[in-house]
Amino acid sequence: MISSVRKVAQILNCFTEDEPALRNLDIAKKLDMSTSTVYRLVQSLCNEGMLIKDSSNRYRLGWKLLELGNMVMYQQDIYNEAVPRIEELTRRFKGIVHIGMLDEKGDFIFVLKVAAREAFQVPTFIGERKPTYCFSTGKVLLSSNPSLMKKFTSEDLLKRGPNTIDTLEGLEVELNQVRNNGFAVSNNENEFGVYGIAAPIQSYSGKNIAALNMVGPISYIEGSEKQAMIRHVTKVADSISKDLGYIFEEQ
Repeated sequence: MISSVRKVAQILNCFTEDEPALRNLDIAKKLDMSTSTVYRLVQSLCNEGMLIKDSSNRYRLGWKLLELGNMVMYQQDIYNEAVPRIEELTRRFKGIVHIGMLDEKGDFIFVLKVAAREAFQVPTFIGERKPTYCFSTGKVLLSSNPSLMKKFTSEDLLKRGPNTIDTLEGLEVELNQVRNNGFAVSNNENEFGVYGIAAPIQSYSGKNIAALNMVGPISYIEGSEKQAMIRHVTKVADSISKDLGYIFEEQ
């Protein structure tokens, strides 16, 4: 039993950002296991939703792992400590705050939404998936996952708002700016009249595993408190990263 558990863990660890999809034979070669053993364990993982098989007969990490990862965040004290900070952020700026992650297809999925009572209404809900390229949160995660950019074609960048970036060159310029600034904005790019500011949430290893954003009407967020909003959004995201074990270098 212990041996099988170890082999399952080794199989899951084969999947990386550089190699998100693997064939049965690829896994067997990496682990020096027989193809029959790998096949049996991979099928069990697929049955449990921890792996999925795509149209090219390659395996990818499955939704069950994302659900388990979300449960870690929700069940631990991190969640209890994060929500009061987020609620304070919404009260101060009368906005809506989301936290989201990437799914196995590279789409953005909301896992938390907190809105001030007076907030401008935005039609988003927990579990909803959105394309990465036209959301502030999505752009934060896309900027730290360059392998996802390889999947995009110009045809994928559909116009969803007046200012949607719809060229690969324009998107790359935008992502470079996100990397340099440490935060992302979305200005009328998805929902008409909506402006978003997002910052990364990092794990203990420094990897961007989620993003936090605050959204509101353009006229308000582009106003006199814009820089204060950017500072506070970044501060709250950083505080959650610290709870996850990330250690920031002293400036």
